[in-house]
Amino acid sequence: MRHKRKQKKLGRDKAHRKALLANLVRSLLFHEEIITTEAKAKEAARFCERVITLAKEDSVHHRRSVLKFIRDKKVIKKLFDIIGPRYRDRKGGCIRVIKLRYRQGDDALMCKVQLV
Repeated sequence: MRHKRKQKKLGRDKAHRKALLANLVRSLLFHEEIITTEAKAKEAARFCERVITLAKEDSVHHRRSVLKFIRDKKVIKKLFDIIGPRYRDRKGGCIRVIKLRYRQGDDALMCKVQLV
């Protein structure tokens, strides 16, 4: 049973799941919107909220904490210079998940994830 386990497994092992979520968050911060399946969208939104919360205060510690997860210096620069100050006064809810349609091949629900 999965009592008190908050993270979805997404049908992957730990290393693959971590890489997948890091790439989804990186793409979301770089392009400011992505289209993916519902389960991946909800997990990416959780991690992206955490990263944006760290980016609200620009410090070396916060930059290094985010760099451990994202590993792309262009995205880190955009996050701390543009996105973080944009949401500084907002308490939370910086990410919007919009349900779009069902994918034709496997009938998976597709969602658009975007910054508010």
